[in-house]
Amino acid sequence: MSNLTSGNQMWGGRFVTGPDEIMEEINASIDFDKVLYAQDIAGSKAHARMLVKQAIISADDGDKILKGLDTILSEIEAGEFKFSRALEDIHMNIESRLAELIGEAAGRLHTARSRNDQIALDFRLWVKQAAQQLDGLLVTLIGVLIDKADEHKDTLMPGFTHLQGAQPVTFGHHCMAYVEMFGRDLSRVRDAIHRMDECPLGAAALAGTGFNIDRHMTSDELGFREPTRNSLDSVSDRDFALEFLSFASICATHLSRMAEEYVIWSTSQFNFISLSDKFSTGSSIMPQKKNPDAAELVRAKTGRINGSLIGLLTVMKGLPLTYSKDMQEDKEGVFDAASSLRLAIAAMTGMIDDSSINKQEMAKAAGSGYSIATDLADWLVREADMPFRQAHHVTGAAVALAEKNECGLEELSLEDLQAIDKRIEKGVFDVLSVEKSVQSRKSFGGTSPDNVAQQIAWWRKQLGS
Repeated sequence: MSNLTSGNQMWGGRFVTGPDEIMEEINASIDFDKVLYAQDIAGSKAHARMLVKQAIISADDGDKILKGLDTILSEIEAGEFKFSRALEDIHMNIESRLAELIGEAAGRLHTARSRNDQIALDFRLWVKQAAQQLDGLLVTLIGVLIDKADEHKDTLMPGFTHLQGAQPVTFGHHCMAYVEMFGRDLSRVRDAIHRMDECPLGAAALAGTGFNIDRHMTSDELGFREPTRNSLDSVSDRDFALEFLSFASICATHLSRMAEEYVIWSTSQFNFISLSDKFSTGSSIMPQKKNPDAAELVRAKTGRINGSLIGLLTVMKGLPLTYSKDMQEDKEGVFDAASSLRLAIAAMTGMIDDSSINKQEMAKAAGSGYSIATDLADWLVREADMPFRQAHHVTGAAVALAEKNECGLEELSLEDLQAIDKRIEKGVFDVLSVEKSVQSRKSFGGTSPDNVAQQIAWWRKQLGS
């Protein structure tokens, strides 16, 4: 027992006074929630104006509060504000300074609200603004990909399954695949913004308030679509943060997949892409090295973002209604994920825009691995009236012969092909080229250059609207 009362034997050398200091250490959130100062002050100003309008506080007190909050905002932005861990959080730090500035009137600001609805408001405002920033960054990234696709809508490259050459496609078509992915991310973040666009201010601690407040007024002033409808849910809901992290994880996964391809394609073994010096680094010992570090770091950021999602899901999974202190752990992961995703999108945008495409290497690889075999099978179905399974078998025999002769399918003679199946005619050579293979893929969503051009036009219209 003496160990507990005389010091900090159980917790190690960091703590010198015992449980009181430990409680401050675990309880204070000002070290990270101070980034919410602008949202907190905006919410307080809207709340003060509403209290005046509803005659809950006097106009004179309201005027003092607003001027005091403006002073605090200026102090924080100028780096002159002193944050105190003893005051726990951003709310109490601002309220304490307000009392120093305007005296007793500061105590009237907290009428008809609680730190529970206050933090729900601040955090929701911050996440909404972060989501809007990411919306703009995604639009820019999609625009760069569309421009790259337009430039390379007929640039030949191999399409892959299992990272094995499968069928030829165009690099423009490949770029547009990522446009579709990031387009879904754009849709997701906009859906999330719509759902989080409800104002919790006025829910108070959990049950609402007996004061005659006007929640629609504060909601409108803070730029929300409407107030939340249930006070219990208002202070305990963190779906907006979870949905933001879910969007961030999916988007980061798309970025990581593209980063992985840029890492592979920039190797000397592939040599499909040359990354600019702006987005590469060298080696401290090997002077020839040019490392795709930007792509690798984009790939790695996904792990951090996924971790933030799992962390918050785990925090929230067992909480009864309404507010619990566990929910103080909701912010740092979101802040980190938003920062990581902003950086990853910006890096990917710059890297793609500044990269060079090695067309000759791509085209050479597009024809390797008997990538036009399916075109031979399709010709047999169309022109020789074969069932596809039989055509598949015949084509497999042709590939085996080409492998034996160490040549391409298009280099086999008509006699070679007719020895496999007499129904093959010289017209088959009209389809046995990479260029004709790509041009023939005209089904909706296919890789033909005309299709790619149509998809580019469609997406430009979507972004424009």
